[in-house]
Amino acid sequence: MKIIDLTHRIDSEMPVFPGTEKPIIQKANTIEKDGFAEVKITMYSHTGTHMDAPAHMIPQGTTLDSFPIEQFIGKCIILDFSNISEKIINVSTLKVYEEKIKEVEFLILKTGWSQYWGSEAYYKEFPALSDEAALWLTKFKLKGIGIDAISIDDMDSVTFAVHKKLMEENILVIENLTNLDEVGEETFTLSVLPLKTGDADGSPVRAVAIKNI
Repeated sequence: MKIIDLTHRIDSEMPVFPGTEKPIIQKANTIEKDGFAEVKITMYSHTGTHMDAPAHMIPQGTTLDSFPIEQFIGKCIILDFSNISEKIINVSTLKVYEEKIKEVEFLILKTGWSQYWGSEAYYKEFPALSDEAALWLTKFKLKGIGIDAISIDDMDSVTFAVHKKLMEENILVIENLTNLDEVGEETFTLSVLPLKTGDADGSPVRAVAIKNI
């Protein structure tokens, strides 16, 4: 078995979605003063490598704590779009992989944008799903769709139509994945466990790929 970490580190200098405050990590207690170490962490629910619940954008949408634990683990495949010339991933681009998508519970879109993590380029011109492609993907029995970019929608979107089309079908969205190059093209088990927070619209996750070797 080989386990690959697909998660970015959370710290006070990390990239965040524009308009969101960076995490604040403060020492609350120290071994020298209190006999134990503890920090206070203040951050938004969609920080770093994280998961969006339907409740993030759909009124009365399902919250993360309402899903069974099985929703966060399943068979996955990575589709590589890091070399496509278009900015948008269309239905025609995805149809080539239709038979593979039928066989999995999670789909990850590899754009190559994780290489820009920490730079201004991370926020610009990454390939994103078209509205039609998102709708097409809802016909499959997918638990979630992930991407190694800051959003599954185009960065200029103000309607977040891709998010909403997926969330209306209770498909989870996982963003800011990394280390996809280490996984390869074969299917694997994906684990993306969120914090069990009440009424959660989203949560950071520890995303890992589990490969049988």
